[in-house]
Amino acid sequence: MRLSPMLPRAAFGLTVAAAAMLFATIGTASAATKLTQAQAAAKLNAAGVTHSSSGNCTTRTNAKCTSYEQINAGTVDGVLTLKRASGCGVNITGGTEVGHAAGTYSHYNGYKVDLSHNSCLDGYVKRSFTYIGKRGDGYPQWKAASGNLYCDEGNHWDITYF
Repeated sequence: MRLSPMLPRAAFGLTVAAAAMLFATIGTASAATKLTQAQAAAKLNAAGVTHSSSGNCTTRTNAKCTSYEQINAGTVDGVLTLKRASGCGVNITGGTEVGHAAGTYSHYNGYKVDLSHNSCLDGYVKRSFTYIGKRGDGYPQWKAASGNLYCDEGNHWDITYF
């Protein structure tokens, strides 16, 4: 399509701005797209991401399970990026199941996962991200350039993918 030389520059600028807003909105919507247990498990399993739970289950309504039901696609993508970038083994021990703290950016709302500690992952997070001090509950946190937060809760990593 060829633009007319008669088209005012302001109109073109508005079109570009509107397009930028549209693409930003589309990007946000896709990051918050909810996945089913099967969809998330298929993506994570294919990449070699493991999971474990004390109840050996995936039911969202049981705190002893590790569920992916209603996890954000952006959270799954974040875990996959972490695994790929770090080259480390990744084991998810907490997902969207009940029993975690409430809030907008919570496990239940699909923004968080818990990962097992291992020396590879621990070293990668501490070397690659910026230490930002202790969270309100006293646990140390690191922030990625993306804005994602990695909190060492003692026996696991609590990660928030924004």
